[in-house]
Amino acid sequence: MPGSFKLRKLEASCYRYPLTSPVVTSFGQMNDRPALFVRVQDEDGAHGFGEVWCNFPAVGAEHRVRLINEVLAPMLAARAIEHPSEVFAYLTAATSVMALQAGEQGPFAQAIAGVDIALWDLFARREQQPLWRMLGGTSPRMRAYASGINPDGCLATAEAAMRRGHRAFKLKIGFGPERDRENLRNLRGLIGDLKLAVDVNQGFSLHQALDQAPKLEEFGLVWLEEPLRADRPWSEWRTLRDRVSIPLAGGENLAGRDVFATTLAEGVLSVIQPDAAKWGGITGCLSVAREVTRAQRTYCPHFLGGGIGLLASAHLLAACNGGWLEVDCNDNPLREQFCGAVADVSDGEIELSDAPGLGIEPDLASIARYRTL
Repeated sequence: MPGSFKLRKLEASCYRYPLTSPVVTSFGQMNDRPALFVRVQDEDGAHGFGEVWCNFPAVGAEHRVRLINEVLAPMLAARAIEHPSEVFAYLTAATSVMALQAGEQGPFAQAIAGVDIALWDLFARREQQPLWRMLGGTSPRMRAYASGINPDGCLATAEAAMRRGHRAFKLKIGFGPERDRENLRNLRGLIGDLKLAVDVNQGFSLHQALDQAPKLEEFGLVWLEEPLRADRPWSEWRTLRDRVSIPLAGGENLAGRDVFATTLAEGVLSVIQPDAAKWGGITGCLSVAREVTRAQRTYCPHFLGGGIGLLASAHLLAACNGGWLEVDCNDNPLREQFCGAVADVSDGEIELSDAPGLGIEPDLASIARYRTL
């Protein structure tokens, strides 16, 4: 175990990449791709990088930057750090009343998650170990799937992903039964018997899900993601589970160890998808991922953002021998330039390197033109 260290600097910065085609979900769209990167540096000059989830609302990324730079950074100034998990617990407790008072539990949790990822990168670099190995992983190789396939142009997107080496895919649905089914028929015709999942992005009521989900069974889907709102009663999820044969997936909109423990106990979700940049960072999601695998469910980390968070998700997956890594297949240099080995998909798999920490040295100067704060 490395000795204690002190941070010299903690700083967050925000970038936005303009899109020619918006990213569409059942509840809204993204007209640009934001990325909020965190950099920490200790008194010895070692450094680490993290990322904060900041996709919604559209104006939210810059706010989270200020939470880190103006609220969290002063809390860690000159503080001796033994382990990232200790900092995660400290920041969570120290901001709990403020987050409650402001009604901003989500933004605070996301900011803390990004700091946690950066500290784990620093921690592993100080030990000269790849993060996946420090977390207990035995193999750097994992399966990946192409995500972010929108209803418009889904075939062209999937074809491009196949050329890049993907062999599993996830389509966004919830845009009307006829349109969804036509897209699924076309995708099945393209990919044959390769893996295919769908994501409703919380777009169905229970009545709609009970009506539409059984009609999707013919497409041989590996999972049906967030068909209901994440805050709907477990009784509704149980009703849906009992009426359809497609495995249910969710978790990106859940937060807290107790919430995930309840989720496992309910036994409704076959695929559990915590987002390390949205809640928990490495510290929180590592313990959840281990519980998921012990419960013989499938751990598939959710992520849709820049490259650093994606790479952190890959290290978590390698540490826990889980299912598939979610890789957004839409154009985004904020992801492509900073995801290291994840950019190289071969026959549906990727392999992390043995480089220390997350395994990359991000050149943030190369994206300075996209910086907003």
